[in-house]
Amino acid sequence: MGRGGLGVGGLLLIMLIVINMEVNESTTYEVGDEFGWDPTIDMETWPRGKTFHAGDILEFKYDDQKYDVVVTDQVGHDTCTVTPRSDVHNSGDDRIELQHGGNYFICSISSLCSAGLKMAVSADF
Repeated sequence: MGRGGLGVGGLLLIMLIVINMEVNESTTYEVGDEFGWDPTIDMETWPRGKTFHAGDILEFKYDDQKYDVVVTDQVGHDTCTVTPRSDVHNSGDDRIELQHGGNYFICSISSLCSAGLKMAVSADF
């Protein structure tokens, strides 16, 4: 009876642990790459070609004397407005965890947001 092996149950447990470890690994992305969160590049195009997952981290680096990052909803993103449910970040180096689905970011300075300092990111499971 005791063959010294793990058995089917033990193998399944190991497989679940390995899968869970792979699923829980998050990736950190520096928004705007070497330019950071800056109106000199089109932030709406920065996410293209990247695959984001819930739990990934977006790191926003920027001049905190000139800009901020606002986590908002789609309406806030589309209209460049800070909505009542928005979350304003202004440290100059903010790390924001992506939630499943649409994630929306703007600069609270309306003219900069309208000029392109905003971004929408969709995150899968």
